[in-house]
Amino acid sequence: MNHQGYHGFQHWARVFQNGRHIAKAENANTKVVDLFALLHDTQRRNENRDPQHGYRAAKYAHSIRGKWFDLSNKEMRLLDEALTYHSNGYTDADITVQTCWDADRLDLGRVGIQPSAKKLCTQTAKNAINNYCSTDPRLWPASTSYN
Repeated sequence: MNHQGYHGFQHWARVFQNGRHIAKAENANTKVVDLFALLHDTQRRNENRDPQHGYRAAKYAHSIRGKWFDLSNKEMRLLDEALTYHSNGYTDADITVQTCWDADRLDLGRVGIQPSAKKLCTQTAKNAINNYCSTDPRLWPASTSYN
């Protein structure tokens, strides 16, 4: 896959930044959130529809656990859930998993979609989009205040 594309390095960096902001406000596990940002789209086979990429990302995370990162069993279960289901539109989960999902959804502006509060999990993410006033979704969320 093209790592310069919609699901590439720049997207991962924005998800990382979004995740850090939300995790701080929501008291989520930043270790899990950081790993999610870096791994969630690494196993995509294309830029379009790839419904199994989250599952493959979770399998990949398991394969590098202990080599590239260490997590407790509880943290690994959270990462596994966040990775596996991040594209399924779910909103009900542990706050750390919700933070992961919102961090990704907040970057929908890169493909011309403004995030909807109804599809976000955390109050922090909902507040961010409710305070957003730009008409150009490509600028979102970089200019958004998370507080």
